[in-house]
Amino acid sequence: MTSSIQFGIDRLLAEPELRRPLHGKRLALLAHPASVTADLTHSLDALAAQPDLKMSAAFGPQHGIKGDKQDNMVESPDFLDPQFDIPIFSLYGEVRRPTAAMMDSFDVLLVDLQDLGCRIYTFITTLRYVLEAAAAHGKSVWVLDRPNPAGRPVEGLSLRAGWESFVGAGPMPMRHGLTMGELGQWFVSTLQLDVDYQVIEMRGWQPDAGPGYGWPLGERVWINPSPNAPNLWMARAYAGTVMLEGTTLSEGRGTTRPLEYLFGAPDIDARAVLAAMQRLAPDWLAGCQIRECWFEPTFHKFSGQLCHGLQIHSEGPRYDHQAFRPWRLQALAFKAIRRLYPDYPLWRDFGYEYEFDRRAIDLINGSPLLREWVDTPTLAAHDMESLIVEDEKQWLAARQAFLRY
Repeated sequence: MTSSIQFGIDRLLAEPELRRPLHGKRLALLAHPASVTADLTHSLDALAAQPDLKMSAAFGPQHGIKGDKQDNMVESPDFLDPQFDIPIFSLYGEVRRPTAAMMDSFDVLLVDLQDLGCRIYTFITTLRYVLEAAAAHGKSVWVLDRPNPAGRPVEGLSLRAGWESFVGAGPMPMRHGLTMGELGQWFVSTLQLDVDYQVIEMRGWQPDAGPGYGWPLGERVWINPSPNAPNLWMARAYAGTVMLEGTTLSEGRGTTRPLEYLFGAPDIDARAVLAAMQRLAPDWLAGCQIRECWFEPTFHKFSGQLCHGLQIHSEGPRYDHQAFRPWRLQALAFKAIRRLYPDYPLWRDFGYEYEFDRRAIDLINGSPLLREWVDTPTLAAHDMESLIVEDEKQWLAARQAFLRY
């Protein structure tokens, strides 16, 4: 089957005229394991094989350029690539932002990162940081665009001023509905960056077309952009399930379906939680199937303990792309657990992404609003709904100017 979609990297390789402005320039690549061409060649290998291009450095984001680091806050070192004899700099090691010495190693930075369409995913924060550094050092940034696998829907509370962090790059809702190329343009505009910014656009991306609704299902192979992003279904659920990282509940790390669970715990009755969710806000469960399940993580939270949980199924005939709202679904699960178990130690108290003075759940959400809603017995679904709808409406208007597809 001939693919009808071309990602940015494939177009850059196939169209010599797109590469012409890069001739004679020192090029760096920001990439990870999912940075591959249509035939699954890693982008660094493919670019280095072009006789008209000169690769002088490469950068790896969180989890490393090879994706070898399993958990958060596990750093990757810098190293010299043995094949190409160029430095590979880590932007998740001693530094998060590229140093002046790193910026001195290239003229144009090519960014080829597969995103998941969620504000919390640190690759978009890394994009912001390299754009700011490029503006400061007079460098160019080209994004080789890729699909947003979660598609165009927008959902969740927007990050509030003062809550920026490595998991909160700017005032957008949890599910932003933009590609990396579009997000880069939004950063350039909102941060008023004076930077040479280019996007090699995809050709043939249809974010509203089923069955993938963002991901070209059946046309392109899914490769984990991070170790716990094993498939499209995880990407769909992630804007909700990532909140579990700020709780004591298991998100399914240590199982084969991480971040597809609404929760798992040895001391919670999942069936009772689902019944409570259906009572509290039945419309928030739309667009997917929720299944009661049991699992035993082999590592991470509750390792070796049997957990009762709920799994989100967004891959079957009951999936409705427009109706599915994972952020609300996850918020509702927390609310139901708090109703059934008022004293449950839900919120995890630990350092999260190098922040130690603010709660992880608040960092993830970009404000304390979600936690306060869950913990206040008198607040109902409609109280949160009015807040979310306003944020979503504002973002839909703000992002309109940056849509390329």
